[in-house]
Amino acid sequence: MENINKSIQCTVEDCKYHCSTCDYCSLKNVTIGTNASYHTSDCQSFSSKYC
Repeated sequence: MENINKSIQCTVEDCKYHCSTCDYCSLKNVTIGTNASYHTSDCQSFSSKYC
């Protein structure tokens, strides 16, 4: 069974931390940072499940 952190909602299904059964993250915490190229905030804890 996956760890589901109901404090962190996520719909990024290609991240290895995305819970496959619902739209939540399985990490205990995430790091959010600024993407200077796009002037947006990004989840820097993202890790592709396809690598």
